[in-house]
Amino acid sequence: MRSPASVAYLVDPRFPGGTSSAVAFELRECTKLGHVSVHAIESQMFSARTVAPQLAETLSALGLELIWDSRTISADVVILHNPTFLKFQATLESRILARHLIVVAHENFLRPGAAESFDVNRCLNQIDRASLALRKTIAPISKVNRKTVLDWLKGNNLRGNWAVLESDWFNICAFPMIAPNTTPADRRGRHSRPGFEKFPNLADMDLCFPAHAEANVILGADHYLADRLRRPHWSMHPFQSFEVPAFFGMIDFMVYFTAPTWRESFGRVLAEAIAAGKVVISDPQTAATFDGGVVAGTPAQVDEIISGFIADPKSYHMHVAAAQAKLSPFSAQAFRAHLSRILTQAIGATA
Repeated sequence: MRSPASVAYLVDPRFPGGTSSAVAFELRECTKLGHVSVHAIESQMFSARTVAPQLAETLSALGLELIWDSRTISADVVILHNPTFLKFQATLESRILARHLIVVAHENFLRPGAAESFDVNRCLNQIDRASLALRKTIAPISKVNRKTVLDWLKGNNLRGNWAVLESDWFNICAFPMIAPNTTPADRRGRHSRPGFEKFPNLADMDLCFPAHAEANVILGADHYLADRLRRPHWSMHPFQSFEVPAFFGMIDFMVYFTAPTWRESFGRVLAEAIAAGKVVISDPQTAATFDGGVVAGTPAQVDEIISGFIADPKSYHMHVAAAQAKLSPFSAQAFRAHLSRILTQAIGATA
C-alpha cells in the first residue's frame, strides 16, 4: 500500500477575491486525500502580508501553517494558483521539485478581441526556470478559460514542455442552497471586487440599475464612492463592508456585466448568487459556464428579463431550482474525485 501523495500549494495568499476563496475550498478537500503544505510567495503584486480572510480562516481551521517564501518546494504534486502574481517581477526565487506541477489558470490568457490579458510568457517562463518536474500542465478553470489558453498557445512560443490538463480545474461551489423569495420584487444588485475591469461603462450600469427599480445595491462600489458619483437611487457600499449573505438578502436579481474588454474566467460570485436563490443575469460568454443556470442577455435586455420573472413568479422559482441543480458538477465531491485521479496518476498507484 502506497502512502498518500504529498501536495504543495503555491500561491500569493493576498489575492482579495476568487483566487483565495477557490484555494480555501480546495484545501478542505485536498487534506482528505494527501499530505498538504501551503507555501506563500510574497510577490511584487501586493504590499504588506495581509492574508485574504477566507484563506486565513481555512488555514486556521485545518491547522495548516502558511510557509512564506520557501527556498525549495518539494512534493509529488505542486499546485500553483493564478500565475498572474508573477507579472511584476522577473524571477521566481523558490525552487520547485515535483512529479507533476500544475499551474491553475484563474485568469483568461486572452481578453475579448484577442488581446493578451497579462504577460503570460513572463509568468510561465519564471515558473519553468524555477522547476524540475516530470510533468508540467496548465489547468484551465472553465470552458471559456480553456479556449483562451488554447488560443494563446496557438499564437505564442512557450518555452518548456507544457501540456494542458484534459479536465477543467473548476471552482468548488459548495454553498448552502437557499430557496428563492416567494414573491420576487424588482430588487437588483451586483457584487465584485472594485477593479475597473469588473464594471461596465456607466451607460450600461444605468440600464442595469435604473431609478424605477425598487432597490439597486452595489457592493464593491469603491471607485464610484471615491469619485463621489451621484446616483441617488443606488445603494453603494465598499468591497467587504458587510457580509455577502446580507447583500443577497437585499436583492432578488443579480445583474452582472463587466467591461467589454474583460470577461470572467469562471464567475464564482455568480455561483454564490445562484445558491443564494437569486436569478442571475450576465453576458452570454460568462453565462456559458453555468449551462443555462445564468440568464444570458445584454444590459438593454435586463428590464424585460426582470419584468418577465416578476410577472410570473412560478417561472422565477423554476429557474432558480434548475440553476441550483446546474451547480452539482462543481460540488466538493466532484472536485475531490477529480483531484484524487490526478494524485493517483502522480504517484503511479492503481485506482
